[in-house]
Amino acid sequence: MKTMRGPGLFLAQFAGDQAPFSDWQGITGWAAGLGYAGVQVPSGDSRLFDLDLAVTSASWRDEFLGQAQAHGIAVTELSSHLQGQLVAVHPAYDAAFDAFAPAALRGDPRARQDWAVDQVAKTIRASAALGLTAMATFSGALAWPYLYPWPQRAPGLVETAFDELAKRWRPLLDLAEDHGVDICFEIHPGEDLHDGITFEMFLDRVGQHPRANMLYDPSHYLLQQLDYLQNIDIYHDRIKMFHVKDAEFNPTGRQGVYGGYQNWVERAGRFRSPGDGQVDFKGIFSKLAQYDYEGWAVVEWECALKHPEDGAREGAAFVRDHIIRVTPHAFDDFAAGAIDQAAVNKALGL
Repeated sequence: MKTMRGPGLFLAQFAGDQAPFSDWQGITGWAAGLGYAGVQVPSGDSRLFDLDLAVTSASWRDEFLGQAQAHGIAVTELSSHLQGQLVAVHPAYDAAFDAFAPAALRGDPRARQDWAVDQVAKTIRASAALGLTAMATFSGALAWPYLYPWPQRAPGLVETAFDELAKRWRPLLDLAEDHGVDICFEIHPGEDLHDGITFEMFLDRVGQHPRANMLYDPSHYLLQQLDYLQNIDIYHDRIKMFHVKDAEFNPTGRQGVYGGYQNWVERAGRFRSPGDGQVDFKGIFSKLAQYDYEGWAVVEWECALKHPEDGAREGAAFVRDHIIRVTPHAFDDFAAGAIDQAAVNKALGL
């Protein structure tokens, strides 16, 4: 068995324009001071990362990694969540997602998509150049507006949407194979890959591609009322990344899973800081240890109530206390003896 690595911290929710969150040197020093051993880096945030130089410049990569290592921080993975979202956008979301693209591309969905595909490809290449073996992303969505089966969907609509999604991602998966990088899709509402069934629909269309894998985040499963422990039993071979994010679901006589258009504070289901919600993390860490997950446990802080810096501080200790250092031998080895085939045969009456 293998012991997972951690604690790590996803920096997307913490990068900002004020020190120490405004540059790479400052934010890695801050994370180290909280007890983190690694950070997951959003590849599109120019305050922390230069994607073009990461692909083209060995000296830039050396300096980037060296500054983190000076604080005792490893880079766990790169993230292309926002760029991956733009690989597939239903027109209903054009205006909302235009903000993720450069200003010059807004209002031009095709140019935005081409840019996003190029960004994901660069993040794959940068990951390999940095010695990383996994990249986090979103799948994007074409079918999401039709999630609920009313009004009746046109025959073939979902199938066509997934055919197109697979067509857009297959070249990127092949590129990832060439570079030894797993693409880890965060299974997430708002994406066409939002549960196990939709992930399987995608896998079928990309030929069970070995680089199509999962970023496991139990908070999104709890809010869907999906069995997040059984999910590990089913998909452990595809789980290559892990976000430690908590959530709670408290339905009432007025609202349930859909949330009644309420804001995050008022929803029946909402994200919480690690340890403040209902996710069974002892069960999750045990399952992942059982199945030899050897990647990072990365805190993704999202909470409608708690201050982010408190969530980050508490999250480092939370992960450290939950990581299971796996045993190097069976607990009952003390009672084991050498194999005596004659004794075995006698015990079996052979």
